[in-house]
Amino acid sequence: GLSLWVAFIAWGSFFNQGGGESGLQKSVLAGIWGAIMASVAFAVLPALGQLGGLAAPVAVGATVAIMILGAHIPALSAIPAAVYGYAATAGYTLMHAGTTPFGMDLTSGPLLNVVASLILGAIFGYVSEKIAGAISS
Repeated sequence: GLSLWVAFIAWGSFFNQGGGESGLQKSVLAGIWGAIMASVAFAVLPALGQLGGLAAPVAVGATVAIMILGAHIPALSAIPAAVYGYAATAGYTLMHAGTTPFGMDLTSGPLLNVVASLILGAIFGYVSEKIAGAISS
């Protein structure tokens, strides 16, 4: 039930953040932050229905602004990782029409599925880095 494509995004994000324990922490925390912000965007979208075609741009614009402002917190400062988490959650939600953004089913809830997949992918990145280091030495 986890999303392999999201795990690969997180694997790349781990290396994008410099690898090691620091890259693992930055990638996971910021990725989760982005996933939460995307889930908030989808959760508030119905309430913005009176805006018509502007509802989605307003929801996305507001949550992306909050996501970027969150980068002032050191644990959330990896903006690329946050964008990966946001995009993966938005993609998952759009691919699974009718899902609840904060659904509590790991196999169908966008936030839980993406967060678990992000964590697993970042761990794979960490392990692959360790294996590559052991092989090369």
